[in-house]
Amino acid sequence: MSSVLPQASLFLGVIPALILLYISLKGYEGYYKDKTIFLTFVLGLITGFIAALIEIYTIAVGILFIVLFPLLEQLFKTMILNLRRLQRKKETVIYGLSLGLGFGSIFTPVSIIIANIQPESNLVTLALTVIGSVGLILLHAATGLLVGYGVYQEKLAKYFIIALLLLLPYTGFIFITQLLEIQYLQLGLVIYGLIIYWYATVKIMPQILAENQPRKRSNPKIKTE
Repeated sequence: MSSVLPQASLFLGVIPALILLYISLKGYEGYYKDKTIFLTFVLGLITGFIAALIEIYTIAVGILFIVLFPLLEQLFKTMILNLRRLQRKKETVIYGLSLGLGFGSIFTPVSIIIANIQPESNLVTLALTVIGSVGLILLHAATGLLVGYGVYQEKLAKYFIIALLLLLPYTGFIFITQLLEIQYLQLGLVIYGLIIYWYATVKIMPQILAENQPRKRSNPKIKTE
């Protein structure tokens, strides 16, 4: 069973990410191209994998990883979303969400492999790792959306910094969890991820709909003699 886990664990990240993508795109039909959604999700998987490899081999930096890893991750997202063809376009916000979901989903199998978890002997640790990874998927989706919104609004620097700051508590949380070896703290990561994801998809993303609605015409009252 342990030999199958690394391959099977990929679906533990990808499936929740795809479900979230499907749910989040409700009401935005016509604002994106299916082909580009698929492409950005796959690009998220690829760049997330590259980022994870870099982080694995540079984890010895210690406490510096709290800042360095979020910076690296946001730079990857920015390089894709800030392409000329995506600049100043509303759909870039949606593609940022898709990119972030793909990016975050790769960290579930990576976390399981790094921890060398054997399900037959440590099922609780496996469950907590997967739960914590869901929080990271939510965070990367939200920060990808924010970077995309910054590209659309031509305020990339502002939203890049916001996305970076939102990831700092997560990496700090991970550092404390590993330092104290308290795996149950992973549950807090999901709550934090849900809050940030809710804010991005409920408060930021709908703005591209509101900005597209025609202004209501006033109906002045007809004066009668």
